[in-house]
Amino acid sequence: MAVTPELLSSFPLFKPLPRELLKQLAQQSFLKKFARRAIVLNAGVREEHMCFLFEGRLQGVDFTIDGREVGLYFVEPGDFCGELGLFDQGTQPEYIIALTPVVVINIPLESLQDIMLNNASMVTMLGKKLAARVRQMTQQRTLLGLPNVSQRVCCQLWNLVPNKGRQTTATEANPENQKEERIESTSAISNPPTHQEIAIMLNVSRETVTRVFQKLQNQRVVQRDGPRSLLIPDLLTLKKLAEGKQEL
Repeated sequence: MAVTPELLSSFPLFKPLPRELLKQLAQQSFLKKFARRAIVLNAGVREEHMCFLFEGRLQGVDFTIDGREVGLYFVEPGDFCGELGLFDQGTQPEYIIALTPVVVINIPLESLQDIMLNNASMVTMLGKKLAARVRQMTQQRTLLGLPNVSQRVCCQLWNLVPNKGRQTTATEANPENQKEERIESTSAISNPPTHQEIAIMLNVSRETVTRVFQKLQNQRVVQRDGPRSLLIPDLLTLKKLAEGKQEL
């Protein structure tokens, strides 16, 4: 499968670019497939390409001094990674690994830098992405400081709930809102991480995450809907658990 202008335009970052520019970029790009658990970008080296995820799922990970794996963030289809190389000559700070078999589009950083310098909309989108990632990783660090492991797991799940679901719940949880049926508000997490993936993000064991999930399922706070979806039938309770206002 060749990289085409149409394929590149399916990525939000490239939508504003004219076709002629996409055509030039496509000629310098190439598709690459990786097996599950393969390393897509290496930490500590200067990577020459930026990766755009076409299919599958990636995760940014690092390792502690004693060799324990730490999960940092996920990369979903349509998203990208390795963007720091656009702004400096430094090395890749974390590993990017494939959580599933993946297909990525590799684009030379040098080519992207030339385009970026002449497209304000692209710079804006990259800036917003970097800001969102910094906020997410700061939030993740704060989450690791929670002494209650069950609350930590619930916070991680709450952070994975789509923004629309979280905003709806926040509004319905307003004491001045008389709609008591707000407790029945539901949402769903698409392609939820495995218990092991959650465990390495929270610095706990997989067994600990599984025990918390079992309690959440017994209380009907969460419900499995096949491997690709996790239903949250009771968003308000999950929010209270995440905030420490209720114990599991």
